[in-house]
Amino acid sequence: MKIGIPKEIKNNENRVGMTPAGVAELVRHGHEVYVQHTAGEGSGFADEKYVKAGATILPTIDETYAIADMIVKVKEPIEPEYKLVKKGQVLFTYFHFACDRPLTDAMIEAGGVCVAYETVQLSDRSLPLLIPMSEVAGRMATINGAYYLQKTKGGKGKLICGVPGVKPAKVLVLGGGVVGQAAARVAAGMGAQVVIADISLPLLRHLSSVMPPNVVPVYSNRHNIERELPDVDIVVGSVLIPGDKAPRLITRDMLKLMEPGTVMVDVAIDQGGCFETSHPTTHSEPVYQVDGILHYAVANIPGAVPNTSTIALTNATLRYALALADKGWRKACKDDKALFQGLNIVEGKVTFKAVADVFGLPYEPIEL
Repeated sequence: MKIGIPKEIKNNENRVGMTPAGVAELVRHGHEVYVQHTAGEGSGFADEKYVKAGATILPTIDETYAIADMIVKVKEPIEPEYKLVKKGQVLFTYFHFACDRPLTDAMIEAGGVCVAYETVQLSDRSLPLLIPMSEVAGRMATINGAYYLQKTKGGKGKLICGVPGVKPAKVLVLGGGVVGQAAARVAAGMGAQVVIADISLPLLRHLSSVMPPNVVPVYSNRHNIERELPDVDIVVGSVLIPGDKAPRLITRDMLKLMEPGTVMVDVAIDQGGCFETSHPTTHSEPVYQVDGILHYAVANIPGAVPNTSTIALTNATLRYALALADKGWRKACKDDKALFQGLNIVEGKVTFKAVADVFGLPYEPIEL
């Protein structure tokens, strides 16, 4: 199979779809890999490393899409890429269709086979291709929250860990999944007082036994969330419904319960965000204020640490990319139920129910 790895063109997205080590494995399996010039540069991987791994370097994104049977990348195609997608071409990447109607319509029209990292799901309901970036995003959420808590950045002027004689900051984490746990652990390690909220009682019991003493798990409902807001300093939103829009847990009227300078970090912004007042931001303009509350809603948080992120992502995606390349997408998805769950749009048809439901589109379950 001919596999293309284009350079990411989303704002400040420095990750790349595959490391040279991953490319070497694809080549070892007999596949041809084409990497766009400087695609890995932002992650610390020069063209020479890809050539050494057996790849061919192509000068433009157009040529990379044109030659490839399968495109492996990090973020969803953006508007300049829509016209490059070919009928029947496999696209293996993060899509997050449920919060992007133009992207959904464009991929339906293009007729490609869209295999979404974020909906590949194992039998235990875990999301193996979302986990590595969730681990990065959760850690970064707390780090960025602490940074913007500085007065010079628009925050309250608090040091997250406090100092002897001065209380540390209070962090509220909404969602006890991979992102939430990573955010809570980093916040706890920095010395903050942490409250982590979730609706799963078994998960809350688990968190009670494994989290540090300065992390308090609570049941998530509106009453309990509102009770925490008057003295909170950082809110991390990390709620996920695979393939669907995130629920809105902080409404605009709840902002008045918080003190000016409180920082809200919406990690769920890829899926529409879990704060009513969230809208996507970029690494070049990451924050904005609503009613005195600072919002950080960068849609590609792990892109700020691309070397770590690209290596972690390739570690997770490579086995699935190899299966798609070795077997073709039909047999690969037939043989692997987890990969089958990644099929969102196939040759013009929406095959993932949550995406169809969000936009009122026909849902056409695929039979392999």
